[in-house]
Amino acid sequence: MTSEMQIQDIRVKDGIIVNEDIQRRLERTVKQILVVEDEIIIAEDIQRKLEKRGYAVPVIVSSGEEAVKKTEENNPDLVLMDIVIHGKMDGIEAAEQIRSRFDIPVVYLTAYADEKTLERAKITEPFGYLIKPFKERELQITIEIALYKHKMEKRLKESERKLRESNKWLAAVIESIGDAVIATDPEGTIKLMNPIAEALTGWKQEDALGMPLTTVFNIISEETDKHIENPVTKAIREEIFFGLADHTVLVTKEGMEIPVDIIGSTIKDDRDSIIGIVLIFYDIIERKRIDEALKISKHKRTTL
Repeated sequence: MTSEMQIQDIRVKDGIIVNEDIQRRLERTVKQILVVEDEIIIAEDIQRKLEKRGYAVPVIVSSGEEAVKKTEENNPDLVLMDIVIHGKMDGIEAAEQIRSRFDIPVVYLTAYADEKTLERAKITEPFGYLIKPFKERELQITIEIALYKHKMEKRLKESERKLRESNKWLAAVIESIGDAVIATDPEGTIKLMNPIAEALTGWKQEDALGMPLTTVFNIISEETDKHIENPVTKAIREEIFFGLADHTVLVTKEGMEIPVDIIGSTIKDDRDSIIGIVLIFYDIIERKRIDEALKISKHKRTTL
């Protein structure tokens, strides 16, 4: 006779206390393997080996079309795919669809491996191969490596996606800044320019990318008419600086001279290594005009 009492997620059945929440979580951690094999004896043998090693085999199919359909329905963690199977769609074609549509790792099973078949199989980027007959331990090792590789691949893709998203945000912010911005690598090679920097220097970003900073950002001292310290060198030495020298002038691509103020800073990674330099600069012609007007006004007041 079965006695059963339920209190939230705790259930007592036949005198055994079962925590259903833990049971559900344990069930979710069991890896689901879809087996695609058209020889029933081999398929059942693979199923027994997998279940013995702690995997779940919810379904076995014998054709490529069924493999794609059941992958969509069951969302397994991995597909063991025989290359030569019944139906119009062979294992390689089915694997290609499973990989591209569902991003589920596929390990190929085959009794032979001729060069032409292997070349076709490689294109689908499988996560492993097993040559029949194989041992139980071989099967487990191949599956675990495939699952780990897929997990790492997903993490990498997610990191790359976040980086692309972050770069888009950064580019949008830099483009919207009202001052000129140029970013370089630690050697001073230009990696980025915003539209204001293009307007002030006279260089288009597509022409400036990959060029040395000193070629595009040609700065001199107005007083001595000589080149002043490379801002990349100063930023690396001081990490951040506000202004290079008094009366700094930017010489544009067309040879026009524009007085500018410059702020420079290093860009560092998580290990505190310098991976680039960012320079922010702006036209101070209007400020110089105001300064000159104030000097003239002050001079007039003192001479009255």
